Amino acid sequence: MIAAIQMTSGAEVAANLASAGRLLAEARTQGAELAVLPENFALMGARESDKLAVAEGEGAGPIQDFLADAARRLAMWIVAGTVPLRTREANRVAAACLVFDAGGARVARYDKIHLFDVDITRGDPEGVERYRESASIAPGPLDAVVVDTPLGKLGLSVCYDLRFPELFRALTAAGAEILAVPSAFTERTGAAHWDVLLRARAIENQCYVVAPGQWGTHPGGRRTFGHSMIVDPWGRVLAQRESGEGVVVASVPREPLAQLRRTFPVLQHRRL
Repeated sequence: MIAAIQMTSGAEVAANLASAGRLLAEARTQGAELAVLPENFALMGARESDKLAVAEGEGAGPIQDFLADAARRLAMWIVAGTVPLRTREANRVAAACLVFDAGGARVARYDKIHLFDVDITRGDPEGVERYRESASIAPGPLDAVVVDTPLGKLGLSVCYDLRFPELFRALTAAGAEILAVPSAFTERTGAAHWDVLLRARAIENQCYVVAPGQWGTHPGGRRTFGHSMIVDPWGRVLAQRESGEGVVVASVPREPLAQLRRTFPVLQHRRL
């Protein structure tokens, strides 16, 4: 069983970690062997630059210590949405998606490649939502990161990456059977595109997709869409939570996936 955890993270790391710990324990109680936390699970500040103050060094810090301890204590794999890790740049961090095994060891890291630098027209008197992730986040290396887990080969991505299908093709070519998409989709873009993009990535790559999101209103007035979901390789939504903090869990068996790839071998038919 795999779990997607939906949160409404705020500006206090300790409070967010307490919520994450409670929800991870709930996922384990429901039988999850692997759980995925959303993007920015440890901090959703009023400003993008707030993450600079809580950034951690490679392999050490309160957030990473919490994750290792939770994975070990619950005997469960954890995909940690994004953790702000220091880079060589004083004013930018890495948005690092970290994977911990059931013994608490960190076994993979993927740094978000595609950064959300967009203007969203809202059609109300306040006009435009502006996002500039590149001002405080350094893009990661152009690598497709796939890690072996007890549930299958897991490909890593983060939020805005979802709009770039070439990354998911690279993950599938590297063996991915499950795609993790921890996110904090805005309310407006989520309502328009979240469902269709997730289902498209599942269908075209013949993979399971587990996509936990942030939901609700955060410091600074940012609103996120929620609708955390798990999708099967045929594009069917196996489980979904529209609103509120909570957990969705689903089974992701490997044999039906292997059978689909044998009988409907679309990945073998690629010509470009």
